[in-house]
Amino acid sequence: MAERNDKRGKAQQVEIEQIVERAVAQAFEDQLPQLQAQIVKQVLEALPAEERGGIAPTEPSSSLVQSVSNIHAGTTQKEVLRALLDAGSAHCSRIALFVVKAGAASGWQGRGFGDEDVVKDFALDLNAGPVAHTYQNRMATPGNIAEMGGPFVEQFGSPANEQVLVLPLALKDKVAALVYADGGDSGKLHADALELLVIATSAWLEVISLRKQTATREEGEGVERPMSAVQTVSSFADPFAAHAPKHIPSSPAVEAEPAAEVVEVASAHAGSAAAAPAAATDPLAGLSPEDADTHRKAQRFARLLVDEIKLYNQAKVAEGRRNKDLYDRLKEDIDKSRGTFQKRYGTTVAASGEYFQNELVRSLAEDDVSIMGSNFRR
Repeated sequence: MAERNDKRGKAQQVEIEQIVERAVAQAFEDQLPQLQAQIVKQVLEALPAEERGGIAPTEPSSSLVQSVSNIHAGTTQKEVLRALLDAGSAHCSRIALFVVKAGAASGWQGRGFGDEDVVKDFALDLNAGPVAHTYQNRMATPGNIAEMGGPFVEQFGSPANEQVLVLPLALKDKVAALVYADGGDSGKLHADALELLVIATSAWLEVISLRKQTATREEGEGVERPMSAVQTVSSFADPFAAHAPKHIPSSPAVEAEPAAEVVEVASAHAGSAAAAPAAATDPLAGLSPEDADTHRKAQRFARLLVDEIKLYNQAKVAEGRRNKDLYDRLKEDIDKSRGTFQKRYGTTVAASGEYFQNELVRSLAEDDVSIMGSNFRR
């Protein structure tokens, strides 16, 4: 009897946690407009006057706030990415988005080039100076037009001051697209504003993906959702479905996949019920519901801790990856977060999963343990 009551209590606890998670998610969504306005305001206050482009940081109706709002108004990837290009064109003279797929970058759309089709299908050289640095380190990189390579200059011409900027549109630790910007004939190129818009776009694309996953999971569980919500997530389409890069060899297997990694937001570690993995491939299939839930929570907590390390140590992460001494540079933060993880899950069934260590290698070192350095212990 006591065992039965204990199981019933655990089931009720899981149900309560699910209700709380949904309530928190709804509260976050309700507060999102105010939150994004506050973030933009703080960023504007930190910018030099010349970078604000005359925008008063205390004005809630500033053009940058409106730009972020327009991006967050999109309900499909195509709408969001078009809003990014439209908004970005207010802070530079020319801007273009290149989709990264199968180790190649292909032009999608641009603004300010006169003939907008000139960008489509152009093969961006991933080894070009600022492009390579942005792609490898996931950070905005300024450069000179000459570093973009001869074919690029021949296709698009040079901006008057020859200065360019390449930014990463990253989703789930992967660069899904690269954004190119320059000052054209006017020299207008506001790097901080462009970086903010790209970050806002990345975050919103992930929110849309999470909405889709939640809707799919709740539909599978028989949870009724408002019709408007179902319609919103059903419109989450691949913006590049009709965009087959000409310079990437195609095969039936490749053509059956999405045409860009932008749609690959969901991580294999997300544990989403929407994926419904077969029991034979699910490492948690043989566990009790309570134990499996503990493992999944431990995985999520490990990701949260490592993401926090990355967020507050971006320069050290980039340097550590280049020099393959990542652990030495982040030792204090890593050891502190490891202790936090052990305190919460070190004595649970999830301890055997070594989720924190695995997440360090997966996310920080990009699945290359040598990048952590010789002092890192597995």
